[in-house]
Amino acid sequence: MRVITVTGYKPMEMGIFKVDDPNIVFVKETLRRRLLPLIEEGVEWVLISGQMGVELWACEVLLALKEQYNVHVGIFPPFNNQESKWPEAQQEEYRRLSEEVDHVQALYNKDYEGPYQFRAKDQWLLDKTDGCLILYDEETGGSPGYFLEKAKKYQEAHDYSIFYVTPFDIDDTVREMQMEDPEYWNHS
Repeated sequence: MRVITVTGYKPMEMGIFKVDDPNIVFVKETLRRRLLPLIEEGVEWVLISGQMGVELWACEVLLALKEQYNVHVGIFPPFNNQESKWPEAQQEEYRRLSEEVDHVQALYNKDYEGPYQFRAKDQWLLDKTDGCLILYDEETGGSPGYFLEKAKKYQEAHDYSIFYVTPFDIDDTVREMQMEDPEYWNHS
């Protein structure tokens, strides 16, 4: 597996409404712990569409990992100016990350026209990658479910890997990070 995509929830779907929400640290660390073995096993490129939330957090994690690993990151939004209606802080984050990644290219060289652009983006990511890492909770549902259903269907006819990150994985990371903190043990 040389190329994967990462996707998952938007911040609002996870109850995260500020760019400095302390819970983002746990999500990013969980993503790092899942991405690292994939990179060590040969993943060279990670492609995202640049959605706010899990995709941009994964991008930040990957940019940090680039300092030690030979991994490349590409942002392929479905259309130009995808971030134009986002809150200002997320727009700034998107622009900053777009300047730091290895490649940025909109799949449609025009602004938003319709849902077909999102469907085409999902298909393009499936066609260009060997697998996906998706933060998703089957019981909660939400927007990543659309991509997941397409990935499962795609998997029926192609050699395609689906790796999950669940809320339980994030809970495990929270517990592990707390236990690694010496202050945690001083207060028990």
